[in-house]
Amino acid sequence: MSQPVPDQSEHSGAEPVGAVHWLVRIAERAGLGSREHPEVSPSTRATDAWTVVTRTYGLSDQRLAAMVAEYFRLKVADFGGADPNAALLVSETMARKHHIFPLLEEDRRLVVATCDPTDVEAERALSFSSGRTAHFEVASPQAIQDAIDQRFSPERAVESLLGTLDMEDEDALRLVQEMGPESITEEDAAATPVVKLTNLIIRDGVNAGASDIHIEPGRRVGAVRYRVDGVLRKHMDLPMAALNRVISRIKVLSRLDIADRLRPQDGKSRVRIMGRGYDLRVSTIPAGGAEKCVIRILDSSSTLSLDDLEIPKVELDRLRQLLTHRDGVVVITGPTGSGKTTTLYGALRELADGKVNIMTVEDPIEYELPGITQTQVEQKQGMTFAGALRAMLRQDPDVILVGEIRDKETAVTAAQAAMTGHLVLATVHANDAVSAVTRLADIGLQFAIIAQTLRGAIAQRLLRRVCTSCAEPVRGQLTPDERRLTERHGIEPVVRAVGCPECGFTGYRGRLPANEVLVVGPRFQQAIEQRKGWATLSRVAQQGGMRPIHQVGLEWVAAGKTTLVEVERVLGQQGEEDKAEESKGPPRILLVDDDPDALLLMRTVLEKDGYAVEEAEDGHKCMEMLSVDPDYNLVILDLAMPGLGGRQVLDQIRGTVDTSALPVLIRTGTGSDRLERELLEAGADDYVDKSVDPGRFLARVHAVLRRALL
Repeated sequence: MSQPVPDQSEHSGAEPVGAVHWLVRIAERAGLGSREHPEVSPSTRATDAWTVVTRTYGLSDQRLAAMVAEYFRLKVADFGGADPNAALLVSETMARKHHIFPLLEEDRRLVVATCDPTDVEAERALSFSSGRTAHFEVASPQAIQDAIDQRFSPERAVESLLGTLDMEDEDALRLVQEMGPESITEEDAAATPVVKLTNLIIRDGVNAGASDIHIEPGRRVGAVRYRVDGVLRKHMDLPMAALNRVISRIKVLSRLDIADRLRPQDGKSRVRIMGRGYDLRVSTIPAGGAEKCVIRILDSSSTLSLDDLEIPKVELDRLRQLLTHRDGVVVITGPTGSGKTTTLYGALRELADGKVNIMTVEDPIEYELPGITQTQVEQKQGMTFAGALRAMLRQDPDVILVGEIRDKETAVTAAQAAMTGHLVLATVHANDAVSAVTRLADIGLQFAIIAQTLRGAIAQRLLRRVCTSCAEPVRGQLTPDERRLTERHGIEPVVRAVGCPECGFTGYRGRLPANEVLVVGPRFQQAIEQRKGWATLSRVAQQGGMRPIHQVGLEWVAAGKTTLVEVERVLGQQGEEDKAEESKGPPRILLVDDDPDALLLMRTVLEKDGYAVEEAEDGHKCMEMLSVDPDYNLVILDLAMPGLGGRQVLDQIRGTVDTSALPVLIRTGTGSDRLERELLEAGADDYVDKSVDPGRFLARVHAVLRRALL
């Protein structure tokens, strides 16, 4: 144990006749007296002796625990700070046998709560089974029993909770009934055990910063889980009898039919927790003879500006560039929970300068924005996205936000609004910014209409931020997993996630946005009209300045804000285009030169370095080959060629959609600063003199290809 036990001879080994239990001795030494001397044998279990001593001397469990801790020079156990990982080292059988509860696991120590610091057998068993030195802290038998039940037998803990829980304090959760735009009244929930437990679950979810609460049925025991920073955490287990009653209570709050358990239902409610209002969006669905319930928690009073969202500067500048348009469509893509609506609301706050009429149609209205007209979709009343959007066009809006474009009718109406002088902001479900084009086409818009109206697209994901309280610097000492990820992503992490009570032992707290922002230009419009595929659209977008979302995520790693593990969890290993390029083998290079000796020399150098090389003897042959197969990684182009010269070939490559993003390296024997400047301005990626040695030539090739992959 962490502290020596004084006077062990008084309460261990053989006891003389008339000896008393060590708990009685502690009470007497504290100056407590009693008319009746409690007859407690020294061999009595501490759990039984504890009950007798507290009753005889009129002590509370907390007072006696403090006295025992002081006597043995130990700490009083704090169950609120218990580490869930420590519970993995102690089985339920051992915990109940020795009446102990694991609190903390650190280095080679295992801290447990006990009511009997003299239990040498428990200390030895713990040390043997866990491989760590056992250290005791003191708690009452009842507190330990409650903790064991909460961890291993949730049905007993819930029974106790329902009998003792008191929510009538400053933290109480109150139901708020909305009576009108400005009139909101409060009424206390009925003081029943189920109501108290339901309130506790919702309140704890809000305090934990959860975006969603999942109440999930099981065979005998269900689970309550919170989604915090995009990841589900288990909060508690509930016996099915209690879980079904909690879900019924939530359905009552949300005005749902509690008798109908066979159909999915959606509802909403508004609550006030610690003086702050929250909107709850409730969804239930049948699940194996029971129901699963998910509650989305929305803090309608909390809105952030674009500057508050920590969007990287390059992407933020491009996003603001899109907001300068006064017509067209700007869409944002990403999965559920990726912060799309938050980003759109930040954009609306920036546009809402009092000089423009901004209107929104949403399902649901997640945040209340002053100075903006917000309309709620009501399917049952016939208020659809498309119907609300058509009605808004008669209200002379300048900017319209459409919560989601999910069908052809809404897409067509949004496009018509964009073509008649309105800026339309909307969300669509797509994997990345470029895929928004395909998604709009799949919904039913014509490619010509998309090219005419689409101004830009933003893809967004949220990465968990490493916890600043426990993040550990790497300092070049990589673990095997970190070394593997470093080789895969080409960047070394700065910090690693550890885990502490502040972050719920996850190693992460808070989130960071990773965005890619597509700004539609003339070349991209032309590619859309020609119905080019994803790979071509992506190349043109990156040629126009769009940074892939994976690159943005790796920048957060380099800044020490997150980890490679998190980037790979959210964004995957790399973009689909990179995977496709890898599957094709070595990089392909097209050599264009009318000199056979020069072609032979370059081919020899490049193939020795592992490149796949093909040749064209003049500019016409080059363009013919590119028209059939534009999928090269680099074109090395001689400037002075008969017929179609290198400058004309460069202009044609840059003027064709399929090759506009293709890297081009120019070779010339008559170089000058002016010529180099002209070629770079015309679209060449680099410029090299024919007289350079093979090593420098190869270095230029490497540099161009490396920049092309950024």
